[in-house]
Amino acid sequence: MKVDVIKLDGKKAGSVDLDEALFGLEPRADILHRVVRWQRNNAQAGTHKVKTRKEVSYSTKKIYRQKGTGGARHGARSAPIFRGGGVYKGPTPRSHGHELTKKFRKLGLRHALSAKAAEGSLVIIDSAAMDNAKTSALAKQVKELGWKRALIIDGADVDANFAMAARNIDGLDVLPSMGANVYDILKRDTLVLTKAGVEALEARLK
Repeated sequence: MKVDVIKLDGKKAGSVDLDEALFGLEPRADILHRVVRWQRNNAQAGTHKVKTRKEVSYSTKKIYRQKGTGGARHGARSAPIFRGGGVYKGPTPRSHGHELTKKFRKLGLRHALSAKAAEGSLVIIDSAAMDNAKTSALAKQVKELGWKRALIIDGADVDANFAMAARNIDGLDVLPSMGANVYDILKRDTLVLTKAGVEALEARLK
């Protein structure tokens, strides 16, 4: 698959051959859904907690006598039936994460890349580097290129000046190739890969 390469100023910089095994698959929503669900579940803190009957601050004294009141029998104000009492079978801290094989995670990333290529939202740039960390200059280039919500994936390392210039631009994210993931790719309208990023992803996903 041959794709044109551009520079940040919009000028052409040749072309690059993309691996069909990574960018030419027929995207499958079920695979993408499973990988995104795995990512989001692992990201959940799981720190939600309620107080049980033994943890609420109430006396354990019997609130009134067993018989003769005409009402139901109760032993303590901490019972779940009372306002302020302990919660019955409420949430406790736990992990929401579940297992997903490395092979399937790689497959999901291939389908995410293919989905962006299929819908015409994949852009290849020569490099993501700047001489000076000027946010205004980069913002102007991004606006001229028409990127509103874009994810830029570079090679093993991201240029320090480029990362500093991009971090204050709304809707623009920059990641090294090892940080590439299905959720972030699908969340953005445009996926931008540098030539180094393409090589790193091909090496990672083969």
